[in-house]
Amino acid sequence: MSFSVLGTGMYVPPKVVTNDDLSQIIDTNDEWIMQRVGIHERHFSEQETAAEMGYRAALAALENSGVRAEELDLILAASVSGETISPSVSCEIQGRLGVSCMTMDINAACSAFDFMLETAAGFFARKKVKKVLVVGTERLSRLIDWTDRSTCVIFADGAGAVVLGEGDGYIDAVFDVKGGLDVINIPQPVGSSPYYQRGQERKPCIHMHGQDTFKFAVTAICRDSVQVLERNGFSFDDVAYIVPHQANKRIIDFASAKLKVPKEKFYVNIDRFGNTSSASIPIALDEMNRRGMLKKGDLLLLPAFGGGLASAACLLRW
Repeated sequence: MSFSVLGTGMYVPPKVVTNDDLSQIIDTNDEWIMQRVGIHERHFSEQETAAEMGYRAALAALENSGVRAEELDLILAASVSGETISPSVSCEIQGRLGVSCMTMDINAACSAFDFMLETAAGFFARKKVKKVLVVGTERLSRLIDWTDRSTCVIFADGAGAVVLGEGDGYIDAVFDVKGGLDVINIPQPVGSSPYYQRGQERKPCIHMHGQDTFKFAVTAICRDSVQVLERNGFSFDDVAYIVPHQANKRIIDFASAKLKVPKEKFYVNIDRFGNTSSASIPIALDEMNRRGMLKKGDLLLLPAFGGGLASAACLLRW
């Protein structure tokens, strides 16, 4: 017993910011951004918190699934950009839904959606749940260093959600974690303890070494995808769509070439949404679902990679 996806949902703030808009506040232009990351526009929150966006994506997923909020047995949420450490984002979403069930946050940065699916699969396998809500939601605009043009053009805000029910759609996943601060990190403020001897070393915002991140991401998406397919007796020919974390269009293009898999098999929407971290894969799934692209029985490959460093790839039967 694993689970099947019953419904999908997403929410992005109405404020759309194009590359030309960004060129008014930083030294950049549309050609530079498109060549390096493949992003033309993204959404930024003017009012919504990460939890509010997650709640709205959850409502859309519940409506799409035909499941009532009261039926939920578990809410899993992921965010590196929630406004509060406590209450957690999952607790805030639960409170907004007005339900009573177990909630849990999982922090695995851009790979978190895969980590949440694996966690949900464990609850289903133990027959502890029948309906689960999974939400990735990010307000990364509050963590951007707006003086660093190499990162501020990449990240964006938004939320994606899925509702899961009993079934056999979840096949397998692989994970790889190499803990460290050297490639990607987001420091917390050090606080004001009179006993702590280290001052604030770096701004509490996203710090990323672009070339190292690029190499890690291409290696991870190729290695993890091949591993999970071979372990389950599949090839890329069996996969209907590859739905990767939307970090950088060039990463996806390089992975496509390295794997010798046609670009058309990869679903890409980073040009319109930017990098929304844990929300990127569920946002993509919702777009595909509502466009009628996904057919019952389709085999989907969901590779993800990001801070941690953490990567994953899961196989899902639609």
